[in-house]
Amino acid sequence: MRDPRGLYELTPDASGVPEGLHLVAGLTGFADAGSAVSQFTAHILESLDTVTIAEFDADILLDYRARRPIVTFDEDHLTAYEPSRLTLSLARDELGQPFLLLTGFEPDFQWERFAAAVLDIVDRFAVSTTTWVHAIPMPVPHTRPIRVTVSGNRTDLIEAMSIWRPRTQVPATALHLVEYRLQERGDSVVGFVLLIPHYLADTEYPLAAITALESVSAATGRIFPTDSLREQGRDFVGRLAEQMGENGELAKLVSNLEERHDSYMEGTTLHSPLTDSDGEVPSADDIAEELEKFLAFRRDREDPPTAL
Repeated sequence: MRDPRGLYELTPDASGVPEGLHLVAGLTGFADAGSAVSQFTAHILESLDTVTIAEFDADILLDYRARRPIVTFDEDHLTAYEPSRLTLSLARDELGQPFLLLTGFEPDFQWERFAAAVLDIVDRFAVSTTTWVHAIPMPVPHTRPIRVTVSGNRTDLIEAMSIWRPRTQVPATALHLVEYRLQERGDSVVGFVLLIPHYLADTEYPLAAITALESVSAATGRIFPTDSLREQGRDFVGRLAEQMGENGELAKLVSNLEERHDSYMEGTTLHSPLTDSDGEVPSADDIAEELEKFLAFRRDREDPPTAL
C-alpha cells in the first residue's frame, strides 16, 4: 500500500489542534436515507465555528463520472465550479467544546488506503473516540421516534440505544471499514445507523438530522443547536399529516407500520420492527402504489413543502 499520508494535506491550522478530541464523521454516498447525513453535516458546518485542518485529494479518491461536480453557466460563460470535497475540520459546539469533524464525499477508490489515512489522523491527534453516522430506509412509521442500530465497541451506547440488532450481511461503506480497522486494534469507536421510514427515504427529512445530532451528542457529550431543524421538522410532519388525512390508503399503511413497531417495542415475538407476525416485510407493491399517490399529490400542490 502506498503511504496513506499522501491522501491528505494538513493546513497550517492543524498545528493548533489539541490532542484527545472526539472525531465525528459523516460521509455522503451510498446510503443517506432522509438525507440524514447530508443535513447533519451541513447543519454543523453552517451553525458552528469550524476551520479546515486537512483536505483529502479528490482526484485520487473520487469517481468524477459517477458524481460530477457542479458548474454554473451564466448565459454564455461559466461563472463558478464547485469541486467535491472531503475535509477534516476542527469544530466547536454550542458550549465552545472542540471536536474533529470528517465530512464530504465517501471515497470511490482506495478504501484500504483511506482507512489507513483516517487511522493515521486518529494517531496524529491522539483521538479519544470515533463516532460516525449513516441512515438506511426501513419499514417503520414516521409517527414514532427514529430508532438506531449501534455498532462498534461502545457497549454503554449499544445497550442503551441499539433497538435492532440483526445478524446479517449488508453492503459496506468506507466508514464501515474505518470502524472495523479501529475496532481491530482496540480503539474506541461507535457507529449509528438511523432507521428511516422507507416512504420518506428520498426526501429531506429534518427529524433524521436531529436524531443524528442527538446520537452524536450521546456519544461525545458535544451540544448542537437544533431549533431550526425542529421547526422544519414540525412543518414537515404537519404537512405530511394533512396529506395523509386526504389519502386513506396511505394512512392505513402507516397505521399497520405503527402496529408492528409498537408490538416489537413491547417485546412480542416479532423478530424485528420491520416485519409482521409472519416475518414478512410489508408489501412493496402496496407501499409503492400509495407512495406514488402521495408524491403525485405533493407535485400537484401549488406550494409544496420544501422538505418533501
